[in-house]
Amino acid sequence: MIVTCLRCPSSLGQTPDGVWSGAPANVALTILPAFYQTTWFRFLCVAALLAFLWGLHQLRVQQLRRQEGKLREAIETIPAMVLILGPDGGVQFRNRRWVEYTGLSQLGNAEGFEKTAIHPEDLDRTLRRWGACFASGEPYEDEMRVRRTDGEYRWFLARAVPLRDKRRKVVKWYCAATDIQDRKLAEELQAELAHTNRVSTLGELAASISHELKQPISAAVTSSQASLRWLNRDRPDLDEARRATAESVKDGVRAAHIIDRLGSLFKKTPPQRESVDADEIIGEMVLLLRGEANRYAVSIRMDLAADLPKIMADRVQLQQVLMNLMLNGIEAMKETGGVLTVKTGPGEGGQVLISVSDTGVGLPDGRADEIFNAFFTTKPQGTGMGLAISRSIVESHGGRLWATSYDGQGATFHCTLPTAVA
Repeated sequence: MIVTCLRCPSSLGQTPDGVWSGAPANVALTILPAFYQTTWFRFLCVAALLAFLWGLHQLRVQQLRRQEGKLREAIETIPAMVLILGPDGGVQFRNRRWVEYTGLSQLGNAEGFEKTAIHPEDLDRTLRRWGACFASGEPYEDEMRVRRTDGEYRWFLARAVPLRDKRRKVVKWYCAATDIQDRKLAEELQAELAHTNRVSTLGELAASISHELKQPISAAVTSSQASLRWLNRDRPDLDEARRATAESVKDGVRAAHIIDRLGSLFKKTPPQRESVDADEIIGEMVLLLRGEANRYAVSIRMDLAADLPKIMADRVQLQQVLMNLMLNGIEAMKETGGVLTVKTGPGEGGQVLISVSDTGVGLPDGRADEIFNAFFTTKPQGTGMGLAISRSIVESHGGRLWATSYDGQGATFHCTLPTAVA
């Protein structure tokens, strides 16, 4: 403005002393920085930023506390006993359900729990398996009986998995124990029912089984008598006597095998999974049921695949399933006779497939799945439990049992079972 006034007289202004006449005048100028360049504004900005960051921090803390509260609430209320162990095995946390059930404190030594709460019959097995998993860092799973505060023992399924850091070092163990008492009771009832079914079925087969036993025993007696005759001659023929004695021994062993098979089916023992050969068990059941099949003019044919992997199953339960399926096939051909075919081969998902086919009248129309219901039967004297028990046994092994049928062309029962882990 000053420069403009000097260059343009018409733009002359006034001073505090009056109208500017062009004479020199003193002008005082004050130059101030913009507000955003001031110290107080910068300080205010820093304070606002810190307050904002503090607010975000407090908000995050509240969120984490809420999440922690929800997680703790979930851990405290889930229907399982939860335990957290340190890398040295020391207890870092037990949830409320654990404390209420066992009566132990939230912190303490895991060894104290094992010795005071686990059933004495399960203690050695539990310590051995847990020790092996703890040393190797592998996940742990086992069933055991745990004592309640009132002294009652209940079955629990215990699982534990390790938490590892970036260097794969175990820093914690997360453990959970789920009450499986009801499942155990159901398994015991199922085993009792299966045993009753086996005994009832074998009772119905008494005549056929006695015939199967009579045949090798009679043959053994005949061979023994022949051996005596060869020995009682004026000049004993030792070669013929040995041959007759060997035949007698072979027939006796055959009878013993039949008795062993009967004994295993009659015996009441808890299920025990093991690696078994499906073809071998099929051969045993064919030997046992051949007399019943011959009684109704039914021939049994086996079509067994070679080099099949072994399956993981309870031998007696698998025998019961095959016996039920084969007897159903024989029953379907009772009036007409026919052929019962037992076949093995590879199944879906790497499992072993067992099929039992008959040439009878087939299944009721549209009721191929209904026949597996409890108490459903088409036999006048049937209980309707054989197929229901068979399906429950197969499914408990991780397999599947189903039936197919074609009008007037018989029925086929298919059973898949998982192979044994190598």
